[in-house]
Amino acid sequence: MAEQIITFPLTLPSAEKKYMTLSREGPLFILHLHNQDNRFTTEICKSIIDALQVIEDIFLASKKPTGMALVTVGDGKFFSNGLDTKHSKEYIPFMDSYLAMLKKFLTFVIPTVAALNGHAFAGGCMLALTHDYRVMRTGRGYMCMNEIDIGAPLHAGMNALLRYKTTPKTLRALVLQGHRFNAEEALKSELVDEICPENELLDTAKKLALKWAPKAKIGIVYRQLKEEVSN
Repeated sequence: MAEQIITFPLTLPSAEKKYMTLSREGPLFILHLHNQDNRFTTEICKSIIDALQVIEDIFLASKKPTGMALVTVGDGKFFSNGLDTKHSKEYIPFMDSYLAMLKKFLTFVIPTVAALNGHAFAGGCMLALTHDYRVMRTGRGYMCMNEIDIGAPLHAGMNALLRYKTTPKTLRALVLQGHRFNAEEALKSELVDEICPENELLDTAKKLALKWAPKAKIGIVYRQLKEEVSN
């Protein structure tokens, strides 16, 4: 099957609604989320899934084993500020789209790196944790699950992800204390793999992505291994 022809950069969900941009730099794909504070709506979740499908189609169409990786980065002071609470309350099917997005990232067919340029709150923290690796800027931004402070329960799937990605002590601090982890605390608690100044963030994330990109050469087995360890 021939490799799918896509013109990059690709704006999603459309040229008129520029919520995110998918670009390609050789073996690396960069998903840049830039819709204000990147709160999740059904449209945003489906657009992210569409972006991931573009990458997956290109990867699976490769004629020979190919190393590829994805870097996801936010914009300004936010990586993502979580769910659009008004939309999530008013549109009941929203959670299905949100959980589908998390699962797509968690079991994605190539290595993934989240470049935390700023705050990753609640649902945004969950998005960061679905990535295989995380790099966080120093000086500004927190990783936080603030549901304890706003009286919101966690979906069973979100709880499972938190238990998979964190230690019991860190899980307690996130869920029952609503602790805001700065970069240094996040590194110590193994929520992130590297920290660096803001001006080095994207380059550091790309370097980490390139380090692990060759692991994708095993093809669909990479996703199968992810599915096995996350279940």
